[in-house]
Amino acid sequence: MKPRAALFWRGAAPLVLASASPRRVSLLKQAGAVFTVTDPGPDRAWPGKAEPRHGVRALALDKARRVAAKKPDAVVIGADTVVVLRGKRLGKPADAAAARDMIRSLHGRRHEVWTGIAVVHGAEQRTAAECTVVHFSRLAEREIEDFVASGESLDKAGAYGIQGLAGQFVRRIEGDYTTVVGLPLARLRSLLAEFA
Repeated sequence: MKPRAALFWRGAAPLVLASASPRRVSLLKQAGAVFTVTDPGPDRAWPGKAEPRHGVRALALDKARRVAAKKPDAVVIGADTVVVLRGKRLGKPADAAAARDMIRSLHGRRHEVWTGIAVVHGAEQRTAAECTVVHFSRLAEREIEDFVASGESLDKAGAYGIQGLAGQFVRRIEGDYTTVVGLPLARLRSLLAEFA
């Protein structure tokens, strides 16, 4: 019987996730991958006026390249996620007030979640971007206040994580659930196949 890891990554090179996100680590473990984790360092600024699909790819590639420069023998995965509401990007909130404003703007509406992924091995690199549409329920002001008070908003794009407390606010999604969590596994698997 083949090990589970071979289902996701069939290459001989070590696999490295360039991310400090416990959610991305959890998804890659769920896929059965054997990998190590390296924090790529602080997030970079959004690349100018880039559209979401291009911005998340550029930021994911930047993370992967930073780690690949230190680990030239590894196959390095980078990822970046942004929430987009009516053309406006919602990154990670700076504080509770910003988180409150974001959740207020999302409730009762649909929005897009874009996740870019990049795979780098030596001089080779591939990037992709996935989009999932998320429909939020209407929320009472007290529910918004209680959610923000939980502290769960502060390290997440759009001030929420679908896999956490905010999962109860999501009426439905159109697309890949793992894109919303921050690492679209099916698309990543197809990119990795080009390096195996």
